[in-house]
Amino acid sequence: MFSSFPLIFAVALAPAQPAAGGWSSGRPPECTLEIGGSTANVWERAKSPELRRYCDLIASAASKLAGNAVMAPAALAAAREADGLLPGHAAPRVLEGRALAALGQLDAALAALREGKARDRAALDDPLALLAWARVLARTGHSGEAVEAYRALLPRTGALSTVERAAAAVEAGLATMAGGTAGVDDAVAALREALRDAQDDALGVAILALALALDRRGEVGEARALLADRAGGDPRNVLASSRAKELLAVAPVETPALAGLALEPNDVAGARDAWEQYLAGLSTATARPWESHARAHLDALPSPLPGGHASARRPR
Repeated sequence: MFSSFPLIFAVALAPAQPAAGGWSSGRPPECTLEIGGSTANVWERAKSPELRRYCDLIASAASKLAGNAVMAPAALAAAREADGLLPGHAAPRVLEGRALAALGQLDAALAALREGKARDRAALDDPLALLAWARVLARTGHSGEAVEAYRALLPRTGALSTVERAAAAVEAGLATMAGGTAGVDDAVAALREALRDAQDDALGVAILALALALDRRGEVGEARALLADRAGGDPRNVLASSRAKELLAVAPVETPALAGLALEPNDVAGARDAWEQYLAGLSTATARPWESHARAHLDALPSPLPGGHASARRPR
């Protein structure tokens, strides 16, 4: 999987692969012992009521964060109870961070996940934990760390559901592309992968994002062909959906650029508004890697004429 990623991408990921004996299987090491190559029930040896209760709480918190029916408040309570019962372990803090992220408490989630990682570096080997980590980093403005987290996540998404796998690829592409030209190849690879699994509004975002990445990479013809073949209707409708907003939360500055590029063939006024909105959004940004690209698109649009019509399009 993800064989389309550049070789340098794959090499960079190698050190981050989970080591054997980690807890990417979903159970932390304190709840599982490896004896002679087989897994033994830890309380058959420890006979510890506190440990039994702790592991039950960990399992409860994890189950409440799985699937579509997430019960974040109950998961948060279970994780915190487990941490109070046997302090110092990574699992409760990681589960607490995931629950807080689901509740939208991003700063608290970031602190919890950081502490979990500090307690046990393997604590984020689990794909669901790593996805939460990448999202929280991106949504709190830690873009560099977020890109590294998504890079570590993508080779492991086979363990995720189809919906989560598609979301991870779309978010990785958006977050990586937003960082500038150095990440555009990886962004294209991630977004091509996203097209395989994404559905409905997530697919719409993947198409728009891949077209923008290709255009920024100089593959203008392929970008236009992709939009013509697969991006139907007004892109602003897709981008206004709750699913799109959730995906774009990792790189919200990119939203107007996605719209601007897709609107150019049929709605020059809308494209102009979108590109101007994108450039206005960069006014407070410390890094503006795609500013010249956006200005080139804006300058290439036909000039408005009296009566609301547009003059001939200037070549880019």
